[in-house]
Amino acid sequence: MAAQSLTPSWLKRKAYFWVTFILFAVSVAAHWYFGWKDFSSEQLAHGQPIIVGDYVNQMMRETFENWQSEFLQLIWQVVGLSLLWYCGSPQSKEGDDRREKKLDFIIRRLDPENAEALLKEWEQKYPCK
Repeated sequence: MAAQSLTPSWLKRKAYFWVTFILFAVSVAAHWYFGWKDFSSEQLAHGQPIIVGDYVNQMMRETFENWQSEFLQLIWQVVGLSLLWYCGSPQSKEGDDRREKKLDFIIRRLDPENAEALLKEWEQKYPCK
């Protein structure tokens, strides 16, 4: 009899989501907690009342500013990489084709008798996408 897993299957299937969600929730909670500590100490230092509405407005602004800068960085990384890939940078498909031609040449030089058979076998095992 196989041992039953203690982890429910839905949790295991969505583990990446749950880990990401927990990290996100903890980081947002910590951001808001330490923001509250900073906001309240600053208000008290200036002799002003602590108004929760002002705190929420300030933290929402700071949170969205942070997210905006992160999304802009991510968009540039995706778009920039796509453009470089398309334009033929060393990371593009053309670079792979060139490398593959060089390797084929080396294989044919090292083992001329078996090279074609070996290359055909590899082509069947690892077809081009």
